[in-house]
Amino acid sequence: MLLIVGTVRLPPENLALAREVMQGMILASRAEDGCVEYCYAEDLLEPGLIHVKEMWRDRISLDRHFASAHISDWRATWPRLGIGDRNLRLYEVGEPQAV
Repeated sequence: MLLIVGTVRLPPENLALAREVMQGMILASRAEDGCVEYCYAEDLLEPGLIHVKEMWRDRISLDRHFASAHISDWRATWPRLGIGDRNLRLYEVGEPQAV
C-alpha cells in the first residue's frame, strides 16, 4: 500500500474556484482502479492550506494515476489557482491496524 500525505497552498481568495476544480480531481481519482482513498481538506487555522491524503493499492495504480488526463488537467489549473507551494511525500505502508 502506498500513502501520499502533505499539503498544497493557494491564496485564500482562490478557495471557491479551487473547490470546484478539486472536486473534479477527487471524483476522477476515486474512480480509478487501485485508489483506496483520495481526499483534500482545508486547514481550519491557515486559510489556503490544503491537506492531501491519498492511498493507492500499488505502484502500478499510482503510476497510471500520474499519467491520467485528469491529473494533467489538475496541474494545468495550478497557475490560475495560485498553487505554488506543494509539500507531498510518498510512503510505503503495511496493512492498517486499529489504534
